[in-house]
Amino acid sequence: MAETGQGERLLGSRYRVLRQLSEGSFGGTYLAEDTHRFQELCVLKEFNPQVPGKLALDKAQTLFEREAGILYQINHPQVPRFRELLRDQTRLYVVQDYVEGPTYRELLDRRRAYGEHFSEAEVVQFLMQMLPLLQYLHSIGIVHRDISPDNLIQRNADGRPMLIDFGGVKQLVVNVRYQLGVAQPYQATDGTVTRLGTVGYAPAEQRLSGEVSPETDLYALGMTALVMLTGQDPEALYDERRDRWLWPQQVEISTTLTEVLSRLVAHHPADRYPSAGQVLTALNLAHADQLSAAWAQPMPVRMQPVVPPPPPEPTVAVAPASPHYPSITNDPTATVAPPPRAVPVKKTSAGCWPALVGLVITVGVAGGLWWWLDPLNQFSGSEVVSPGGSDAGNPALSEAERERKQALRDRAVDLSVDWGYLASFTDQLFYEKYPDRVGTQLSDQPEDAPLRAEWDAIAAANLDLLETNLSTEARSKLGRYNPTDTDRWQREVNALYVSSKALYDLADARFTQIFPGRVSEGFVETPVDQIWFAVAQDQVNALASGDALTEITFESGVLSQQQEGNLNPGSGQVYILNLQAEQLLRLNLQAPPNSTRLSVYVPVPNDSLPYILADAEQNTWAGELPQSGYYEIVIVSQASGPIPYRLTVAVDNVINDILNQPDPPAKEN
Repeated sequence: MAETGQGERLLGSRYRVLRQLSEGSFGGTYLAEDTHRFQELCVLKEFNPQVPGKLALDKAQTLFEREAGILYQINHPQVPRFRELLRDQTRLYVVQDYVEGPTYRELLDRRRAYGEHFSEAEVVQFLMQMLPLLQYLHSIGIVHRDISPDNLIQRNADGRPMLIDFGGVKQLVVNVRYQLGVAQPYQATDGTVTRLGTVGYAPAEQRLSGEVSPETDLYALGMTALVMLTGQDPEALYDERRDRWLWPQQVEISTTLTEVLSRLVAHHPADRYPSAGQVLTALNLAHADQLSAAWAQPMPVRMQPVVPPPPPEPTVAVAPASPHYPSITNDPTATVAPPPRAVPVKKTSAGCWPALVGLVITVGVAGGLWWWLDPLNQFSGSEVVSPGGSDAGNPALSEAERERKQALRDRAVDLSVDWGYLASFTDQLFYEKYPDRVGTQLSDQPEDAPLRAEWDAIAAANLDLLETNLSTEARSKLGRYNPTDTDRWQREVNALYVSSKALYDLADARFTQIFPGRVSEGFVETPVDQIWFAVAQDQVNALASGDALTEITFESGVLSQQQEGNLNPGSGQVYILNLQAEQLLRLNLQAPPNSTRLSVYVPVPNDSLPYILADAEQNTWAGELPQSGYYEIVIVSQASGPIPYRLTVAVDNVINDILNQPDPPAKEN
């Protein structure tokens, strides 16, 4: 049992419970801070099997641990990551990532308060975002069992629907109690009964017999979509006495969506779609003429709640957030503290910031829905249609042009660059140069030969750029980077006492050097943005290897350290120092004028103190430290050529038994 400074007990010597989120038959759900992971917010789902005796309890926990292993197969950006199974005294907890945002029930309630509900375009987009997730879950043998507006969260960071509260966890509890011979495994000692599925959203076969399949999830998804469309609860959508649906008379929607929803919520499983993939096909291909008319208008991913016009009142000016590429952490309130270091960094003798907001994506339905359908293959594929015209095997082209095009493909292979991605990247730059050609493809006729040559020249220059600026590992994933990579980066850099903010300082500097001015555009899903991800991957590797990361420590009686080196254009260095509150810190950076940016991040950022310096042009700072923990000093180059630099760090009142203590042991999540 671990105690905090205020006498609070940490569950598993690690998790500080902040508040209870809900109460279930066999345990509550709690919001907690992970003290080993920068005070990241997480969710603890309690497993209390309510069996008598220690032997039975131990057996129950062993069975639950064995059966819960399937949860850790889930690796999808729209499912909160399962971190671990935690034993604490007589209780067992499933630990998951916390997702900040309103549930779809809350979004719908806000709209219903003003007589509104979700539009057809919004519901189609919602389905297009959810169906690939269900396709993934069902492919690995997992049925959610409890899809409803209460178990879907619209993530604040990017507006995506996140699926939470897997009904399979409840089923595991019941299975364990059954295996232990409990007479009524569904009923808790207080008489409450665990329901597997939400009334109105679970189909009849699930309610009556507990039978589940991919079709039961699709039924629940269809009911959720109908509730969003109509603003009515499930019981108001069906006439039990006449045994018929009422919802077709309650909304005016396209024939295609009517057919899709009718089949999703069919009473007999055999009449429903057998897979999420077939629903996707129906939404995209059936009655395409109706779809283009009904859903042609672009719309943002985030579904905003309807709010009434505000009454007249004084307004407060709020500075807009500066555009930035996606941050690793999704929770803007999370704080940080030093975690155990799992990978060594350079030490010399002589915290961190969980960045706000990620992935602000605005897509048009015409093209953007296909991104949600298959985000990992947006830029890849063997058949690539681009303005570049015919490929190297087209006999209508001259021999010289065929050889030129084949050389491009061969070089792409040598550099581990997917040809589909390279074509998309080249298309983007070609269209920017020739905006009048957007939406057209070059012919193989002689009149288009100059433009085909221009396309090939851009492709060759792009290969030069990728070879010069990215490692083979980073290049090999171009076209396939996605939000799951940010979760992996978070784990890797946090283990080094490095924050996501410091990582993104390095990545932004490098990306801006490659593409001057583009970082100001913010994050959208384009081929160029994939290069930002690749740059970030290389920066993670540079931090892990120690090439871009140094820990500064102070031997007894030494109060000052100097670090010096050279920075190439767009490169940077991160220095970390484990310091105590009320120590005096003095920094001085010597470098050519206006050639660097300096940032100093505190261990636990908050609203009143998010950082000490951020991307500052100044090169000195001195003051009393406000917190204890790991501080980060980040230096990035803004120069067009290599520059020398020297960083002097002086600390008064060094506390040797704090600064020189051995590293804590690594922990496994």
